[in-house]
Amino acid sequence: MQNYKAKNVNEYIASMPKEARPKLKEVRKMIRSAVPGAEESISWGIPFYKYHGLLAGFVALKDHVDFGLAFHLKSKDRKALAEKGYKTGNKTIQIRFDQKAPVTIMKRMLKEKARMNEEKR
Repeated sequence: MQNYKAKNVNEYIASMPKEARPKLKEVRKMIRSAVPGAEESISWGIPFYKYHGLLAGFVALKDHVDFGLAFHLKSKDRKALAEKGYKTGNKTIQIRFDQKAPVTIMKRMLKEKARMNEEKR
């Protein structure tokens, strides 16, 4: 759910349903550890991260968190995620509230995108 009133990510997470908060915190922690220099903000009513350009964001939905990337998922990553039970879109990974986030894959993708953004500047 988008929250256009939230001024920061803490407010966004606090405004979401109780069952969504642990997963939102897990995804946030993963992004911050993967790209420590990323700028954290609320954009389009959701938490969003930039590092020398667009990086990723996330949103709480009815029964999952959508982790959205500022780039298309590679087919090998989509396949690996599907094998582990995650639904994916072109630029999204759905993480159900009862699933652990695929931290290793997500961190690798974020670090790769951060390097690409650095090279472009």
